[in-house]
This record gives sequence, structure tokens and C-alpha cells, in this order.
Amino acid sequence: MEEKIIIEQFMKGYDCSQVVVSHYGAKLGISEEIANKVSACFGGGMFQAGTCGAFTGALMAIGLKYGHYDPKNLLEQKEVMMAKSGEFRKKFFEKHESCNCKELLGYDVSVPDGFKEAMETGRMMSFCPKLVKEVIEILDEIL
Repeated sequence: MEEKIIIEQFMKGYDCSQVVVSHYGAKLGISEEIANKVSACFGGGMFQAGTCGAFTGALMAIGLKYGHYDPKNLLEQKEVMMAKSGEFRKKFFEKHESCNCKELLGYDVSVPDGFKEAMETGRMMSFCPKLVKEVIEILDEIL
């Protein structure tokens, strides 16, 4: 996914988690609407500057493809899902020391002043789209 398209999605009001999950929604059997709804509460580190929305969006996409659900094969499915999510985490942490929004971004976007500073300095619109693109590239290898 091109960074330009990611920025356009942000400008429309979508969050990083939504951009990641909706990018894969159709390929993984859910509509854009469902993808955006299910991932809506995870942007901005769950709106607490906690775990990065792009990171949680990636885990949701992995779960949609490899999540364990069939009672006949739960253990086997869970092993595959855990391996895929582990592969994602390994690749992510090769590039970043943390998956915490506040640490990655350098601002606490859960408070008005922190969000305002992240926007005014341009950090949010320069860093976050690059991170979403990077997460999607990692997922392209895994999914």
C-alpha cells in the first residue's frame, strides 16, 4: 500500500489499526465496514497511547487468517496462529524497540496537548503512515 493512500485514509479520519485491517479485509473474508468497525477502538494505542494501532491491526489480520476456531483442530490452529504472530512480532521488533504508541511516536496522543503537538510538529502525519506501510509490508510476507 502506498504511503500516499495511507495518508489519504488518515485525512478521512481512519486510524492506523483501521487502515491495516481494512487493507486485508476483503482478502480475509470481511467487508470494509466490518474491518473498520472491529478495529475502530485500537487507534492511538487504544486511545491511551498504549500498544500501537498498526501493531494491533496486524495481529487482528493474522487472527482473521490463522485464528483458532474449529473445536476439532484448536491446538493445531493455535500453533500456526502463534507462529505467524510470533513471526510478525520478531520482524517488527527488528526495526523498533517498542510497540508502544507513545514511545514510537514520541507524543502521548491520549491527551489533547500531546495529540495537538504530534499534529502541529507533523510527527503524526510523517511517522504513522510510514509505520503503517512497514506493518503492511511485513504482513504481506506473512499472510
